[in-house]
Amino acid sequence: MPSVHELDVTFRASRRVCRIRVGSGALDRLVADLAAEPPGRLLVVVSDSNVAPLHAEPLARRLRDIAGLRVETLTFPAGERHKSRETKAALEDRLAELGAGRDTALVAVGGGVTGDLAGFVAATWNRGVPLVQVPTTVVAMVDAAVGGKTAVNLGRVKNRIGAFHQPWGVYADVALLDTLPAAEYRDGLSEVVKSAVIGDVALFRWLERTHPALAAREPEAETAAVAGALSVKTRVVARDERETGRRAVLNFGHTVAHAIEAASEYGVSHGRAVAIGMSVEGELARGATGFPEAHLRRLRALLVALGLPVALDRGIDAAALLRAARGDKKNRGGELRFALPSRLGRMATRDGTTVALEERALSAAFERAGVD
Repeated sequence: MPSVHELDVTFRASRRVCRIRVGSGALDRLVADLAAEPPGRLLVVVSDSNVAPLHAEPLARRLRDIAGLRVETLTFPAGERHKSRETKAALEDRLAELGAGRDTALVAVGGGVTGDLAGFVAATWNRGVPLVQVPTTVVAMVDAAVGGKTAVNLGRVKNRIGAFHQPWGVYADVALLDTLPAAEYRDGLSEVVKSAVIGDVALFRWLERTHPALAAREPEAETAAVAGALSVKTRVVARDERETGRRAVLNFGHTVAHAIEAASEYGVSHGRAVAIGMSVEGELARGATGFPEAHLRRLRALLVALGLPVALDRGIDAAALLRAARGDKKNRGGELRFALPSRLGRMATRDGTTVALEERALSAAFERAGVD
């Protein structure tokens, strides 16, 4: 069996332990682990219509044939708009038809939409059943699948309804990334860069040196990037399981990114929006936290080297972005709040874990970052 990184994390608040396995061969480890220690008598594999035939159905067959487990598969239509209360209800109706009880475990196979949706179902079915995350995108591997956030959207508002529900395990097999379209693969690397900026300058330097191997989708480079990003995230979420403080640092670039997504009606992908968001919020950090201009140049150069944008070239004006930014969940008392770095690998700690800024500062940052 190929070498697989182990990054288990213990959450201080709930004292839950989540096993994390990263690398080529992680899926083989999952089959072996579920055979040896199944978290439920019934395993329900949940996936969207795109990923199900590629990865979910083959995994379900392996679990039946090799591990001898009782496995059912539930599929929902692919797309962000199906991360909804209606889809959640449809999945719950199917669970009821299957006779799923408290001895059921859900296995989410897919990207962030699947992980969030299946995770929310797991959090509320019989007041909580075990969840296994099998992420199939870079974003899901380094961010969405780890940390216990689950949710559905309410209209155009992302993740408005949800719960914290820590997974039993996360198995990130980089071999699954082979089926990702090039653009989606590239977009996911923005979250790896974000992790380096907020908590690991050594990872940032490694990315500067090794980005050609990542662009070439070399498995060893993919494994190192995913494991490095997860190391940063697990350190943060282990201390702040329910986002009451320090976990806010994970939102660097995301206040602007979510505004871009909303203002473009999700015409801009999440990964591209995060890349632009880091560029804009890096501008904010120059004035607010003393983030060195040289570090901002290095950040933008790395994003460009990975094929990611640093300025918005679509027809969305700053006024629309400001309106969207006002709805960010970090805001308090009418103030816009941002998670900003003070230097590469270190986040600002002034004013708690977020920095309050006036709208005019954001408008100026949009202008300097090339957002018209």
